[in-house]
Amino acid sequence: MRYYLLKGLFLAMGLISCRGQLLSQELNCNVQISAQKIQGSNRQVFETMQRDIYEFMNNSVWTNNVFSYAERIDCNMLINLTEQLSADEFRGTIQIQLRRPVFNTTYNSTMLNFVDNNFQFRYVEFQPLEFDPNSYRSSLVSVLAYYAYVILGIDYDSFSPDGGTEFYRIAEKIVTNAQNASEPGWKPYDGSRNRNRYWLIKNLLDDEYKGVRRFIYDYDRNGLDRMESSMPEARTNIVESLRHLQGVYRNRPDPYMYLIQIILESKSDELVNIFSSAFPEEKARVVEILNEIDPGNKTKYQKILAANQP
Repeated sequence: MRYYLLKGLFLAMGLISCRGQLLSQELNCNVQISAQKIQGSNRQVFETMQRDIYEFMNNSVWTNNVFSYAERIDCNMLINLTEQLSADEFRGTIQIQLRRPVFNTTYNSTMLNFVDNNFQFRYVEFQPLEFDPNSYRSSLVSVLAYYAYVILGIDYDSFSPDGGTEFYRIAEKIVTNAQNASEPGWKPYDGSRNRNRYWLIKNLLDDEYKGVRRFIYDYDRNGLDRMESSMPEARTNIVESLRHLQGVYRNRPDPYMYLIQIILESKSDELVNIFSSAFPEEKARVVEILNEIDPGNKTKYQKILAANQP
Protein backbone atom coordinates (compact mmCIF):
# COMPACT_ATOMS: atom_id res chain seq x y z
CA MET A 1 0.00 0.00 0.00
CA ARG A 2 1.23 3.47 -0.81
CA TYR A 3 1.46 5.82 2.14
CA TYR A 4 0.79 9.46 1.35
CA LEU A 5 2.19 11.78 4.02
CA LEU A 6 1.06 15.26 4.89
CA LYS A 7 2.24 17.88 2.47
CA GLY A 8 3.12 20.21 5.35
CA LEU A 9 5.58 17.66 6.71
CA PHE A 10 7.47 17.53 3.46
CA LEU A 11 7.44 21.29 3.16
CA ALA A 12 9.18 21.39 6.52
CA MET A 13 11.68 18.80 5.33
CA GLY A 14 12.36 20.67 2.09
CA LEU A 15 11.09 17.90 -0.18
CA ILE A 16 8.71 20.02 -2.26
CA SER A 17 9.88 21.01 -5.71
CA CYS A 18 9.50 24.51 -7.11
CA ARG A 19 6.42 23.27 -8.96
CA GLY A 20 4.74 22.05 -5.80
CA GLN A 21 5.30 18.38 -6.53
CA LEU A 22 6.49 15.92 -3.92
CA LEU A 23 9.93 14.66 -4.84
CA SER A 24 10.18 10.88 -5.08
CA GLN A 25 11.40 8.13 -7.32
CA GLU A 26 8.65 5.60 -7.92
CA LEU A 27 10.42 3.00 -10.05
CA ASN A 28 13.11 0.48 -9.29
CA CYS A 29 13.76 -0.33 -12.93
CA ASN A 30 16.53 -2.66 -14.04
CA VAL A 31 17.65 -1.79 -17.57
CA GLN A 32 19.57 -4.13 -19.86
CA ILE A 33 20.60 -3.48 -23.45
CA SER A 34 21.78 -6.16 -25.85
CA ALA A 35 23.34 -5.09 -29.14
CA GLN A 36 25.07 -8.30 -30.17
CA LYS A 37 23.48 -8.26 -33.62
CA ILE A 38 24.97 -4.87 -34.43
CA GLN A 39 28.50 -5.27 -35.77
CA GLY A 40 31.30 -2.78 -36.29
CA SER A 41 29.86 -0.07 -34.08
CA ASN A 42 31.21 1.92 -31.17
CA ARG A 43 30.32 -0.38 -28.25
CA GLN A 44 30.72 2.41 -25.74
CA VAL A 45 27.57 4.08 -27.03
CA PHE A 46 25.46 1.15 -25.83
CA GLU A 47 26.90 1.37 -22.33
CA THR A 48 26.15 5.08 -22.24
CA MET A 49 22.66 4.43 -23.61
CA GLN A 50 21.96 1.86 -20.91
CA ARG A 51 23.12 4.22 -18.18
CA ASP A 52 21.07 7.13 -19.55
CA ILE A 53 17.91 5.04 -19.80
CA TYR A 54 18.46 3.64 -16.30
CA GLU A 55 18.83 7.12 -14.84
CA PHE A 56 15.84 8.42 -16.80
CA MET A 57 13.54 5.66 -15.56
CA ASN A 58 14.71 5.65 -11.95
CA ASN A 59 15.51 9.30 -11.26
CA SER A 60 12.50 10.91 -12.93
CA VAL A 61 9.58 11.98 -10.74
CA TRP A 62 6.51 10.43 -12.38
CA THR A 63 3.79 11.19 -9.80
CA ASN A 64 2.90 13.57 -6.97
CA ASN A 65 3.03 10.72 -4.45
CA VAL A 66 5.80 9.81 -2.05
CA PHE A 67 7.29 6.32 -2.12
CA SER A 68 9.68 4.97 0.45
CA TYR A 69 12.70 3.12 -0.93
CA ALA A 70 11.06 -0.24 -0.10
CA GLU A 71 7.82 0.75 -1.85
CA ARG A 72 9.37 1.48 -5.23
CA ILE A 73 7.86 -0.54 -8.06
CA ASP A 74 10.10 -3.36 -9.32
CA CYS A 75 10.29 -3.62 -13.09
CA ASN A 76 12.66 -4.70 -15.84
CA MET A 77 13.30 -3.14 -19.21
CA LEU A 78 15.10 -5.44 -21.65
CA ILE A 79 16.14 -3.77 -24.91
CA ASN A 80 17.37 -5.92 -27.78
CA LEU A 81 18.84 -3.84 -30.59
CA THR A 82 18.89 -5.65 -33.92
CA GLU A 83 19.75 -2.92 -36.46
CA GLN A 84 21.64 0.35 -36.62
CA LEU A 85 19.91 2.34 -39.34
CA SER A 86 22.25 5.32 -39.21
CA ALA A 87 24.87 6.82 -36.93
CA ASP A 88 22.23 7.65 -34.31
CA GLU A 89 19.15 5.59 -35.26
CA PHE A 90 18.40 2.10 -33.96
CA ARG A 91 15.75 -0.58 -34.30
CA GLY A 92 14.88 -3.52 -32.06
CA THR A 93 12.50 -4.68 -29.37
CA ILE A 94 11.77 -3.60 -25.83
CA GLN A 95 10.42 -6.01 -23.21
CA ILE A 96 8.65 -4.67 -20.13
CA GLN A 97 8.31 -6.78 -17.00
CA LEU A 98 6.45 -5.67 -13.87
CA ARG A 99 6.37 -7.42 -10.50
CA ARG A 100 4.27 -6.80 -7.41
CA PRO A 101 5.05 -8.04 -3.88
CA VAL A 102 2.34 -10.19 -2.30
CA PHE A 103 1.28 -9.00 1.15
CA ASN A 104 3.02 -10.62 4.10
CA THR A 105 5.17 -12.90 1.91
CA THR A 106 8.49 -12.79 0.08
CA TYR A 107 6.78 -13.73 -3.19
CA ASN A 108 6.61 -11.31 -6.14
CA SER A 109 3.85 -11.80 -8.68
CA THR A 110 4.44 -10.97 -12.35
CA MET A 111 1.82 -8.49 -13.55
CA LEU A 112 3.15 -7.65 -16.99
CA ASN A 113 5.58 -9.35 -19.35
CA PHE A 114 5.18 -7.62 -22.67
CA VAL A 115 7.38 -7.41 -25.77
CA ASP A 116 7.06 -4.36 -28.00
CA ASN A 117 8.39 -5.23 -31.45
CA ASN A 118 7.95 -1.70 -32.84
CA PHE A 119 10.89 -0.02 -31.13
CA GLN A 120 12.77 2.43 -33.35
CA PHE A 121 14.48 5.56 -32.06
CA ARG A 122 17.32 8.03 -32.33
CA TYR A 123 19.93 8.31 -29.61
CA VAL A 124 22.77 10.82 -29.47
CA GLU A 125 25.39 9.97 -26.89
CA PHE A 126 25.56 12.44 -23.96
CA GLN A 127 22.41 14.27 -25.11
CA PRO A 128 20.05 14.57 -22.11
CA LEU A 129 16.80 12.59 -22.15
CA GLU A 130 14.08 15.11 -21.34
CA PHE A 131 10.36 14.36 -21.18
CA ASP A 132 7.58 16.87 -21.77
CA PRO A 133 4.07 15.39 -21.38
CA ASN A 134 2.67 18.12 -23.60
CA SER A 135 4.81 17.51 -26.67
CA TYR A 136 6.59 14.83 -28.68
CA ARG A 137 10.36 15.30 -28.50
CA SER A 138 11.74 11.92 -29.45
CA SER A 139 10.61 8.34 -29.89
CA LEU A 140 13.02 7.06 -27.23
CA VAL A 141 11.85 9.42 -24.50
CA SER A 142 8.19 8.96 -25.43
CA VAL A 143 8.42 5.14 -25.38
CA LEU A 144 10.20 5.15 -22.02
CA ALA A 145 7.72 7.57 -20.45
CA TYR A 146 4.78 5.71 -21.96
CA TYR A 147 5.82 2.45 -20.30
CA ALA A 148 6.62 4.21 -17.03
CA TYR A 149 2.99 5.35 -16.85
CA VAL A 150 1.61 1.98 -17.96
CA ILE A 151 3.65 0.36 -15.17
CA LEU A 152 2.34 2.89 -12.65
CA GLY A 153 -1.23 2.43 -13.86
CA ILE A 154 -1.22 -1.35 -13.56
CA ASP A 155 0.45 -1.21 -10.15
CA TYR A 156 -2.08 1.32 -8.84
CA ASP A 157 -4.96 -0.70 -10.32
CA SER A 158 -3.83 -3.61 -8.16
CA PHE A 159 -4.18 -1.57 -4.96
CA SER A 160 -7.51 0.17 -5.61
CA PRO A 161 -10.29 -0.23 -8.22
CA ASP A 162 -9.45 1.91 -11.26
CA GLY A 163 -6.57 3.42 -9.28
CA GLY A 164 -4.36 3.74 -12.34
CA THR A 165 -6.63 5.87 -14.52
CA GLU A 166 -4.70 9.12 -14.12
CA PHE A 167 -1.50 7.43 -15.29
CA TYR A 168 -3.18 5.76 -18.25
CA ARG A 169 -4.46 9.18 -19.28
CA ILE A 170 -0.91 10.51 -19.41
CA ALA A 171 0.18 7.48 -21.46
CA GLU A 172 -2.75 8.15 -23.79
CA LYS A 173 -1.60 11.75 -24.19
CA ILE A 174 1.89 10.52 -25.09
CA VAL A 175 0.34 8.38 -27.84
CA THR A 176 -1.73 11.31 -29.09
CA ASN A 177 1.33 13.56 -29.23
CA ALA A 178 3.18 10.90 -31.27
CA GLN A 179 0.59 10.46 -34.04
CA ASN A 180 2.74 12.39 -36.52
CA ALA A 181 5.93 10.57 -35.57
CA SER A 182 7.73 8.63 -38.30
CA GLU A 183 8.66 5.79 -35.92
CA PRO A 184 6.25 2.81 -35.66
CA GLY A 185 4.10 1.65 -32.75
CA TRP A 186 2.03 4.78 -32.15
CA LYS A 187 -0.71 4.44 -34.74
CA PRO A 188 -3.70 2.04 -34.91
CA TYR A 189 -2.38 0.17 -37.95
CA ASP A 190 1.23 -0.27 -36.78
CA GLY A 191 2.43 -3.77 -35.94
CA SER A 192 0.89 -7.21 -36.19
CA ARG A 193 -2.67 -7.95 -34.99
CA ASN A 194 -2.99 -4.57 -33.29
CA ARG A 195 -0.19 -5.40 -30.85
CA ASN A 196 1.18 -1.93 -30.31
CA ARG A 197 1.24 0.97 -27.86
CA TYR A 198 -1.84 2.61 -29.36
CA TRP A 199 -4.09 -0.40 -28.75
CA LEU A 200 -2.67 -1.26 -25.35
CA ILE A 201 -3.59 2.10 -23.84
CA LYS A 202 -6.86 2.25 -25.78
CA ASN A 203 -7.97 -1.05 -24.23
CA LEU A 204 -6.83 -0.02 -20.75
CA LEU A 205 -9.10 3.04 -20.91
CA ASP A 206 -12.00 1.44 -22.82
CA ASP A 207 -15.07 0.86 -20.61
CA GLU A 208 -15.79 -2.33 -22.55
CA TYR A 209 -12.54 -3.74 -21.11
CA LYS A 210 -13.13 -2.43 -17.61
CA GLY A 211 -13.53 -5.99 -16.33
CA VAL A 212 -9.85 -6.60 -17.08
CA ARG A 213 -8.84 -3.83 -14.70
CA ARG A 214 -11.27 -5.07 -12.08
CA PHE A 215 -9.65 -8.49 -12.44
CA ILE A 216 -6.25 -6.95 -11.68
CA TYR A 217 -7.57 -5.51 -8.41
CA ASP A 218 -9.58 -8.52 -7.25
CA TYR A 219 -6.89 -11.02 -8.23
CA ASP A 220 -4.16 -9.19 -6.33
CA ARG A 221 -5.90 -7.55 -3.36
CA ASN A 222 -8.63 -10.12 -2.66
CA GLY A 223 -6.71 -13.11 -3.96
CA LEU A 224 -2.93 -13.12 -3.71
CA ASP A 225 -2.77 -10.71 -0.76
CA ARG A 226 -4.95 -13.11 1.27
CA MET A 227 -2.97 -16.24 0.46
CA GLU A 228 -0.96 -16.11 3.66
CA SER A 229 -3.99 -15.67 5.95
CA SER A 230 -6.51 -17.94 4.21
CA MET A 231 -5.56 -20.00 1.15
CA PRO A 232 -9.08 -21.42 0.52
CA GLU A 233 -10.67 -17.95 0.63
CA ALA A 234 -7.94 -16.52 -1.59
CA ARG A 235 -8.42 -19.23 -4.23
CA THR A 236 -12.18 -18.70 -4.20
CA ASN A 237 -11.67 -14.98 -4.74
CA ILE A 238 -9.26 -15.62 -7.61
CA VAL A 239 -11.85 -17.82 -9.34
CA GLU A 240 -14.38 -15.00 -8.97
CA SER A 241 -11.86 -12.47 -10.30
CA LEU A 242 -11.48 -14.58 -13.46
CA ARG A 243 -15.18 -14.11 -14.11
CA HIS A 244 -14.43 -10.44 -14.85
CA LEU A 245 -12.22 -11.60 -17.73
CA GLN A 246 -14.87 -14.09 -18.77
CA GLY A 247 -17.43 -11.30 -18.98
CA VAL A 248 -15.19 -9.20 -21.22
CA TYR A 249 -14.34 -12.20 -23.38
CA ARG A 250 -18.00 -13.04 -23.91
CA ASN A 251 -18.92 -9.46 -24.78
CA ARG A 252 -16.10 -9.02 -27.29
CA PRO A 253 -14.77 -12.40 -28.47
CA ASP A 254 -12.91 -10.89 -31.44
CA PRO A 255 -9.39 -11.74 -32.64
CA TYR A 256 -8.00 -8.64 -30.94
CA MET A 257 -8.71 -9.35 -27.28
CA TYR A 258 -5.38 -7.69 -26.75
CA LEU A 259 -5.50 -6.70 -23.09
CA ILE A 260 -6.83 -10.08 -21.91
CA GLN A 261 -4.03 -11.83 -23.81
CA ILE A 262 -1.36 -9.63 -22.24
CA ILE A 263 -2.64 -10.13 -18.69
CA LEU A 264 -3.04 -13.90 -19.06
CA GLU A 265 0.42 -14.24 -20.61
CA SER A 266 1.83 -13.00 -17.30
CA LYS A 267 -0.52 -15.05 -15.09
CA SER A 268 -0.95 -18.47 -16.72
CA ASP A 269 1.94 -20.25 -14.98
CA GLU A 270 1.02 -18.67 -11.65
CA LEU A 271 -2.58 -19.85 -11.99
CA VAL A 272 -1.40 -23.40 -12.62
CA ASN A 273 0.71 -23.27 -9.45
CA ILE A 274 -2.09 -21.82 -7.34
CA PHE A 275 -4.78 -24.29 -8.33
CA SER A 276 -2.75 -27.47 -8.66
CA SER A 277 -3.37 -28.09 -4.95
CA ALA A 278 -7.05 -27.03 -4.98
CA PHE A 279 -10.02 -29.32 -4.40
CA PRO A 280 -11.37 -31.18 -7.48
CA GLU A 281 -14.53 -29.05 -7.77
CA GLU A 282 -12.52 -25.84 -7.63
CA LYS A 283 -10.04 -27.16 -10.18
CA ALA A 284 -12.86 -27.98 -12.55
CA ARG A 285 -14.38 -24.50 -12.19
CA VAL A 286 -11.17 -22.61 -12.80
CA VAL A 287 -10.06 -24.80 -15.73
CA GLU A 288 -13.45 -24.36 -17.40
CA ILE A 289 -13.08 -20.57 -17.23
CA LEU A 290 -9.44 -20.57 -18.32
CA ASN A 291 -10.05 -22.88 -21.27
CA GLU A 292 -12.75 -20.51 -22.48
CA ILE A 293 -10.87 -17.21 -22.15
CA ASP A 294 -7.39 -18.52 -22.97
CA PRO A 295 -7.87 -21.43 -25.40
CA GLY A 296 -4.28 -21.24 -26.61
CA ASN A 297 -3.07 -22.51 -23.23
CA LYS A 298 -5.50 -25.40 -22.76
CA THR A 299 -2.66 -27.91 -22.56
CA LYS A 300 -1.02 -25.90 -19.80
CA TYR A 301 -4.23 -25.69 -17.78
CA GLN A 302 -4.71 -29.45 -17.98
CA LYS A 303 -1.82 -29.65 -15.51
CA ILE A 304 -4.18 -28.26 -12.88
CA LEU A 305 -6.52 -31.26 -13.24
CA ALA A 306 -3.65 -33.71 -13.40
CA ALA A 307 -1.96 -32.45 -10.23
CA ASN A 308 -2.34 -34.29 -6.93
CA GLN A 309 -5.34 -33.41 -4.81
CA PRO A 310 -4.79 -31.66 -1.45
